[in-house]
Amino acid sequence: MGILPRFEGEQGKKGRGDADGQQISVAEVARQAVERMELPDPVIRTSPDENFVQVVHVPTWMWVEKNSWGPVTETVKVPGVQVTATARPRLAVWSMGDGSTVSCTGPGTPYSAKHRPDTESPDCGHTYRRASLAEPDKTFTVSVRVTWDVEWRGGGQSGVVPGLVIGAQRQLVVDEVHAVVVR
Repeated sequence: MGILPRFEGEQGKKGRGDADGQQISVAEVARQAVERMELPDPVIRTSPDENFVQVVHVPTWMWVEKNSWGPVTETVKVPGVQVTATARPRLAVWSMGDGSTVSCTGPGTPYSAKHRPDTESPDCGHTYRRASLAEPDKTFTVSVRVTWDVEWRGGGQSGVVPGLVIGAQRQLVVDEVHAVVVR
């Protein structure tokens, strides 16, 4: 997760002593709770399915699996202080490999057969304008970076740690389909 931002109230109240009698600040206990969190890696899904070829000028739906988008909670207890931190995903930023980026404020909507294949996603989609065949390995590298914000409470204090980012990537093949009309 990288370097954590400064916690609000870091110079504030002290907790009770640790086993050596040293004072542990509430902010330090909060930092431990955040560092112990195991945020899930986003699992990339698309329609057409990510294991098949995407098609130029046909909308691609993107979403992350629901089990990788939801609150994560961690509690740390030390003598005299308990802090609970809860992380919530806020934003998914997709890099589509063709120079485009798409920002989605939720996990995206999974495609279902109730939609026509040429329907755009209601909240997280992209339409490729060119094929990936000229790219290395004839694919676009698609990545998603999910931003999480953490709120913590304990020891009579609270704070926010914004902007923890977890990402994933995969290769997508994008090709053109040419139609032939026969009469």
